[in-house]
Amino acid sequence: MLSPVTDTDGAPFWEYARRGELRVQACASCGEPRFPPRPCCPHCQSFDSDWRGVSGQGRVWSYVVPHPPLLPGYAEQAPYNVVVVELAEAPRVRLVGNVVAEAGARLDSVSPERIRIGARVQAVFGPDGLPRWVLERS
Repeated sequence: MLSPVTDTDGAPFWEYARRGELRVQACASCGEPRFPPRPCCPHCQSFDSDWRGVSGQGRVWSYVVPHPPLLPGYAEQAPYNVVVVELAEAPRVRLVGNVVAEAGARLDSVSPERIRIGARVQAVFGPDGLPRWVLERS
């Protein structure tokens, strides 16, 4: 499986994720959240930032089911979904991940037919520390 490649700006995101926390970088001057993390605020050009916890609630903004899987390491879990999730508290922040049945579940644990644009999701973290998403019950 894949593991994140970290850089100086994004390293805190992955450290929080390993602890089961979803945090996004935000400008300490104007308060605007941003992702991916970067040194300068695109809104006010400040270099001051902090990491703010978010609820992990969001909605599926887009998704795809790769056919065939693009990465050989994922072939045994096909078909699986790849989603773009828009965070509830920060609609301009969109994270890529997978919808799974529960924390730690395989990528193929949710049938692609169950996923819809606009579906409400909640972040969960498995043993690998990668944020994934579960469908919220309506």
